[in-house]
Amino acid sequence: MLNVNLGPFAVQVSHLLLLAALLVAAGVGHLVGRRQQVGIGNSLIDMWWVGLLAARLTFIVVWFDLYRSAPWSMLDIRDGGFTLWAGLLAASGVALWHGWRQRALRQPLLWGLTAGLLAWGALFGVTEALSKATQPGLPTVALTTLAGAPTDLAAMAKGKPMVVNLWATWCPPCRREMPVLAAAQQQTTQVTFVFANQGESGTAVQRYLSTSQLNLVNVLLDPWKALGRAIGSTALPTTLFYDASGQLVDTHLGELSAASLASKLNRLRTRTNPSTKEQTP
Repeated sequence: MLNVNLGPFAVQVSHLLLLAALLVAAGVGHLVGRRQQVGIGNSLIDMWWVGLLAARLTFIVVWFDLYRSAPWSMLDIRDGGFTLWAGLLAASGVALWHGWRQRALRQPLLWGLTAGLLAWGALFGVTEALSKATQPGLPTVALTTLAGAPTDLAAMAKGKPMVVNLWATWCPPCRREMPVLAAAQQQTTQVTFVFANQGESGTAVQRYLSTSQLNLVNVLLDPWKALGRAIGSTALPTTLFYDASGQLVDTHLGELSAASLASKLNRLRTRTNPSTKEQTP
């Protein structure tokens, strides 16, 4: 499962796991520090914001050439462009700084962070195990081409890594990211791109492709949204990244930018060919 619905909002499971870990860290820190009336809530908030900022800025620096043409997109964190190691390093620095300034905070902070990391690791491990058990490989969902011919993802892959985009013509972020995906499909021939429309007719899809002048290959129809149910996502757009063996390597819920897509494609290439070094395409 990639997301859960909370009323009208689709929330990523990974975000819920992180929130649960932060709550565990705050709770354990409160229990350890209550005798000295010390809490770690403010420290966790500082770690969160500094880590988030460092992770974003580092990602922008690495992929600056792709942000250069649209500088305002640097502020749109919905593209998921973050460098994890930079965020963790910055957050660790904030924790050390708080502990150095306030001796009474050291034990609550140490125990709280340890508990939070253990909770996150356990929850993430269980989620990954359940995901692999329920989704061992490419979903075996019956799809059709725009010409009406039956097909499925395995037939489309042809032994290559594959990017599967779940989208709809009525979805604004789907439409905004489509030119980015179309350009990547033309430039990245070693990866198969598939665009699985969710719940619409071939006529509606053809009309959209014609009016938007998008040159897409491998546009498929999933009129009953079976693919979304199979992968556990009700959010659009959802983009899935499979390696050449059909194993799910990465996912993205929401709009992709050129930089975040390039980052994920680089990770996909590295998974397929471990000797590949990171570089801007």
